[in-house]
Amino acid sequence: MGWTYIDSEILKTVDLFQNISERSLQEIIVLMSTLDVKMGQFIFREGDEGDGLYLVLNGEVRISKNIPGIGEEALAFLPAGACFGEMTLIEASAQRGASAIANTDCELAKLDRSDFLELMDENKDIAVEVLWGFVRTLTRRLANSNDKV
Repeated sequence: MGWTYIDSEILKTVDLFQNISERSLQEIIVLMSTLDVKMGQFIFREGDEGDGLYLVLNGEVRISKNIPGIGEEALAFLPAGACFGEMTLIEASAQRGASAIANTDCELAKLDRSDFLELMDENKDIAVEVLWGFVRTLTRRLANSNDKV
């Protein structure tokens, strides 16, 4: 893992961070590290302990589940600007519900759960902004799920 400059504009494209102030975004960005992942490499596997959120800076990530008797089932292909794994930021016992695999060579940004929680404890204004982002994101996902049913 390393560190690459992350423009706040890319975070503003993510539902979770859309309505967060520039100042708060900068405090979050400082906590993020970057990593390069080669095509075909697992970022994490289904069942792994969740340890943070990932943001695709470049490349494409495949989210998939292993279906017994069938094999890998691709659930989503995430392009640059997409984030995944955000539920592990707030759920202490969250295990990964699917695997994340680099579909192409990728550059990712990662926000570790421990750093995120420390920031939330230290800065209640940021905590409120981010938690409202979670509420909006989960509400949209629930509405989309209801539409599919």
